[in-house]
Amino acid sequence: MSFIEDILPLIELKGITGKSLAFAGSFLQDLSQSMANTTCTSHDSELDSCRDEGTAFTLKMVAIAAILFAGVCGVAIPLVGKKRWFLGTDSNLFVAAKAFAGGVILATGFVHMLPDATSNLTDSCLPEIPWSKFPFSGFIAMMAALGTLLIEFIGTQYYERKQGKESQIVRVDSVDMESGIVPAENEGLNGKVFGEEEGGGMHIVGMHAHAAHHRHNHPQEQGACAGNKRSHSDGHSHSHEIDDGNEEGSKRHVVVSQVLELGIVSHSVIIGLSLGVSQSPCTIRPLIGALSFHQFFEGFALGGCISQAQFKTVHATIMACFFAITTPLGIAVGTGISTSYNPNSPRALIIEGIFDSISAGILVYMALVDLIAADFLSKRMSCNTRLQVASYIALFLGAGLMSLLALWA
Repeated sequence: MSFIEDILPLIELKGITGKSLAFAGSFLQDLSQSMANTTCTSHDSELDSCRDEGTAFTLKMVAIAAILFAGVCGVAIPLVGKKRWFLGTDSNLFVAAKAFAGGVILATGFVHMLPDATSNLTDSCLPEIPWSKFPFSGFIAMMAALGTLLIEFIGTQYYERKQGKESQIVRVDSVDMESGIVPAENEGLNGKVFGEEEGGGMHIVGMHAHAAHHRHNHPQEQGACAGNKRSHSDGHSHSHEIDDGNEEGSKRHVVVSQVLELGIVSHSVIIGLSLGVSQSPCTIRPLIGALSFHQFFEGFALGGCISQAQFKTVHATIMACFFAITTPLGIAVGTGISTSYNPNSPRALIIEGIFDSISAGILVYMALVDLIAADFLSKRMSCNTRLQVASYIALFLGAGLMSLLALWA
C-alpha cells in the first residue's frame, strides 16, 4: 500500500506534465497559424470580384489629394481663425463646431474602429483558441482608454513641475483682505500676474490663487455666468470669465492635443494602409468621400485643442502637418507594398485588429472626456440655453452622420 502511495504522486505529476506539454504545443501551433502570411480561403472570392489595378491606382492618387486637402483645411481653420471673433476658441460657433467634431470622433471609435477590430480578431481564418474565446477587441480598447487616462495624468503632472521650475518665485508682500487685491513682486515676469502664461492663458495655480483671494468677496460667484462683471466698493472691477470648459489651464490642452493626435495618427496609418493595399475600385470609391469627411472634422477637433494649448507657431505647424500627411502617407506606403503585403492573411488581421482596438479606446476616451464633457459640463454651457441647444444638435448630428458613413466605409 505504501508503494502505491509513493508512486501515485509521480503518476499524477507525469499526467500534469503531459497536459502542460500538450497545451504548450497547441498554443505554439495556434500562434504559428496566427502569424501566417497566407491568404485565407474565405477571402479568395472577394479578391477577384472587383479587381482592377489601373483604376485602383488612379483612385488612390485622387484619395491622397482629397484627404490631404480635407485634413489641411480642417486642422487649419481653428489655428488660422483663432484671431477672428467668429472662429476664435472663445466663440459660440467654435464650441458648436467642436461638439460636432466630438460626435464624429466618438462615432469613429464606436461605430468604425471597434467593430472592425472585432471583425478582424474573430475572423474565421484565425485559430478558434484564443481569438474566438475571449473578447480581445473590447479588452484592448478598455486598456487603451485607461492607459490614456494614465498618460494624461502623468503628462499634466510633468508640465506642472516643468512650469514650476521655469517660473520665478513671486513673493506676496501683503494682502488687502477688504479689496481682494494681491500685490506681488513681478520680478522678471514683465508685469504678469502669478500663474499667467504666454498668450493670456492662466496657469491652474494662478487661477486657484486668484479665486481664493476673491472668493470671500464674491459669495454669489459660484452661480455666476461667464462674462459677468462684479463691481467693488473701492471702485475697481474684475471680469470673471469662465475658461470655456478648460478649467485646468492651458497645460492640460498641451497633453490633450498630443494624446488626441496619437490616437488619430494610429488609426489613420491603418486606414491609409488598408486603402493603399486594396486593388478594388469598388472598395476605394466610397472610402474617398468618407475619409475626407472624417479627416476634416478630426482635424478641426485637433486644431482646436492645439489652438487652446497655446503652442508656439512652429510647434503648432509641425503637429498640424504631421496630422494632415499621416493618412495620405499611409495610402502611399500601402500602394508601394501592395504587391507583397497580404491584407487578408491572419498576421495582417491580428495587427490591424489590435491597432484598431487601441485607436477605438483612445478616441472614445478623448471624445467623451476631453472634447464633450469638458465643454458640456462647463459653466459657460449651463448659462447659455441657445449654446446648449446648438451644441447638442451638433453633437448628435456629427455622431449620426459619421455613423451613417459605415454603410459605405
